[in-house]
Amino acid sequence: MAQNVPPIEWTDNALIVREFIFRYWCATGHGPNYRNVHEATGLSRRDIIQAYKELQLGIVVVVDQDTQNCNLIKAPPFSSFPSQVELYIDDVFHSYIGCASEAVAVSNMPPFQGKDCRLESYCACCLQPITIISNTFEVRHVEPAGVLWHVTTSPWDWNNTDMERMCDSMNFVIDADHATTYEHMTATRGVRASLDQAKEFVRGTAHQRMHDYHWPPGRMDPAGIIDGLRRLGVDVSPWGA
Repeated sequence: MAQNVPPIEWTDNALIVREFIFRYWCATGHGPNYRNVHEATGLSRRDIIQAYKELQLGIVVVVDQDTQNCNLIKAPPFSSFPSQVELYIDDVFHSYIGCASEAVAVSNMPPFQGKDCRLESYCACCLQPITIISNTFEVRHVEPAGVLWHVTTSPWDWNNTDMERMCDSMNFVIDADHATTYEHMTATRGVRASLDQAKEFVRGTAHQRMHDYHWPPGRMDPAGIIDGLRRLGVDVSPWGA
């Protein structure tokens, strides 16, 4: 979705498809195909594709609109491909999580509440393992201690076409030194935040997704995002802010 575009209004089909995608992915650990969606909703192939495109515009999914099948790539927090975060429920692999931000929010999804969501990730620069256990939006365990949330693209470059570049730049690092090393490796500058600050950053999403059937489309407001992080105590100066 382009920057600062006024929010859209969801159609009934978009709401139906969005609800089904999340419930299906939570139940199975992978995204649905068209037959799955059709059998659950009664919608035609064309109606489903139009709903997917609408959901991408409202920052809910990522689909490949250059393919005839409009392939479903992401429905955050979930990723259809191997990502930097693996989710385990009751010590059984469930799914890939799209980014470090979504990892912090995933345990508040209604089907996962009351369960230990074990997130297996790694430091972006050295690939050292990172483990985070969260239950109903409360972090219960972090190893190693001091893990940081690290973002290496400015919100002014988020969602230029879809959220994929934004998600790709949100990772975990062991500490500030490892953040700097990763920035040197990728020729980027990033902001660092504690897991508590990252949790506050995603609080709105964590309390809306699957809790409110009618939760509104997303809108990309770079200045507002930067100001929100600043108010959380995050140093946003690397973004020239």
